[in-house]
Amino acid sequence: MNELAIYSCILVTGTLVSSFSQIMLKKSAQKTYSSKLREYLNPLVIIAYGLFFCCTLLSLYALKVVPLSMSPILEASGYIFVAILSFIFFKEKLTKKQLIGMAMIIGGIVVYTLKF
Repeated sequence: MNELAIYSCILVTGTLVSSFSQIMLKKSAQKTYSSKLREYLNPLVIIAYGLFFCCTLLSLYALKVVPLSMSPILEASGYIFVAILSFIFFKEKLTKKQLIGMAMIIGGIVVYTLKF
């Protein structure tokens, strides 16, 4: 596996972890808390923001090799990850439009990466 592929995988992994963080924040937002302080200082929120910080570090690390023009293309996979994780954890239905949109995102990523 070449260096670009490895660093691209690191970038996509960061995007996946970021998607899990978003799911954790939504899970936390669905609960009721006795005070605003407890709402923001509960373990789920703290872990989610810690993961966001780690994702930022992973992205910065990956961008040492991944061209800046390729970064938004790979990070678009986050839309797919969030939709799938919402389906798994929140039982949200995937509509036909969402599935078409996800297929278009995957198609765009494939077309863009074929030129590399």
